[in-house]
Amino acid sequence: MSIRDTSAQDRPVASSPTSAVAKRRRPWLLAGAAGVGTVAIAAWLLAGWSAGGRSFDAARVRIAEVKRGDLVRDITADGRVIAANSPTLYAIAPGTVSLKVVAGDVVKKGQALAEIDSPELRSKLAQEQATLASLEAEAGRAALDAQLARSNARKSLDQAQIERTAAIRDLERQQRGFEGGAVAQVDVARAQDELKKADIGLAHARQDAGLQGEGAGLDTRNKRLLADRQRAIVVETQRQVDALTLRAPFDGQVGQVQVAQRANVAINAPVLTVVDLAVFEVEIKVPESFARDLGIGMPAQITSGSGEPYAAQVSAVSPEVVNGEVVSRLRFTAKQPPGLRQNQRLSARIVLGTRRNVLMVERGPFLEQAGGRYAYVMDGSRAVRRPIQAGVSSLSAVEIIQGVQPGDRVVVSGSDQFDNAETVRISGE
Repeated sequence: MSIRDTSAQDRPVASSPTSAVAKRRRPWLLAGAAGVGTVAIAAWLLAGWSAGGRSFDAARVRIAEVKRGDLVRDITADGRVIAANSPTLYAIAPGTVSLKVVAGDVVKKGQALAEIDSPELRSKLAQEQATLASLEAEAGRAALDAQLARSNARKSLDQAQIERTAAIRDLERQQRGFEGGAVAQVDVARAQDELKKADIGLAHARQDAGLQGEGAGLDTRNKRLLADRQRAIVVETQRQVDALTLRAPFDGQVGQVQVAQRANVAINAPVLTVVDLAVFEVEIKVPESFARDLGIGMPAQITSGSGEPYAAQVSAVSPEVVNGEVVSRLRFTAKQPPGLRQNQRLSARIVLGTRRNVLMVERGPFLEQAGGRYAYVMDGSRAVRRPIQAGVSSLSAVEIIQGVQPGDRVVVSGSDQFDNAETVRISGE
């Protein structure tokens, strides 16, 4: 027995004209769909290209938001304690050093720290003292000669006055004798000549007395000046001999001893250092960009190890820049922390000023890369290079005068990778 299939039920059906048209259009529809897809992909690539020729990962940059607030310009740095007074004592002359202290000894003002044996300097002092004694003797002799000269001048003057008086009396006698007829006219004339001669002698005697006194005074003054000059040399030499004993200039502590016991030292060679434990300063290093704003006397604050603040002020600013930093010193204005030691670490803060209600953004390398004239501001996923005007800056923030608005996001770090492109894409934002 066989099973019938459905072949007896099948019959051919004539194709309609509509089906034939659909079959002919199908390839064109597929081509059109492919073209639309290609255009969409091209549009997407074009949009990506217009958003930035280059793309960077957000992890490679740092973006900060522009805010409005108070910008405190301050400098915070760690400093080390140094002694404000730590002079080094030098050898005033060559010789052998005898040390009376060692490093670390506490000393009092005027205490002998070391002594230099210098036979040459002591011999020079003895020679200068002998020369002074000789010049003082010559000055004394000159003063005695001046007295003798003045005495002789006075004697000559007195003699001239006596001779004039005698001439006056002789003229009077001759005049009376002539009037009585006992003396001739020629005797009266001779007496008148003698009087004139006495007047001339008296005038010369007075002049000679003045000149003798002035000459004697000049010679005495010259000898005295020579003696005074030599006395000044002796005083200076004596000071140098006294300086052979090195003494503490103040109460403090012996720092570094730079010579050995009984060693020979040259002139002006360093011997030892004395540290004043009562006056300390704090040395800090300030970035070069803030150095121009520092000034002597600017207030500061130093925090001790216990956290207690102490008032201070800037006492010195180095004129030299080393490794992009400037060395400055802070001095305590009132009391200083107890128990300070050399090279102890303390934190310091210097407030340069406060600007109220300004636009500011986090400080970053972008400020130095374009000189504060350009910044990359985020526009969606794009970073657009925009001109700005930067103002004052602190260690953590910088003022933006124009070019941005509150809420804008600025690429503060990593923009050096953009190669000054006008627009870049930031992926992962």
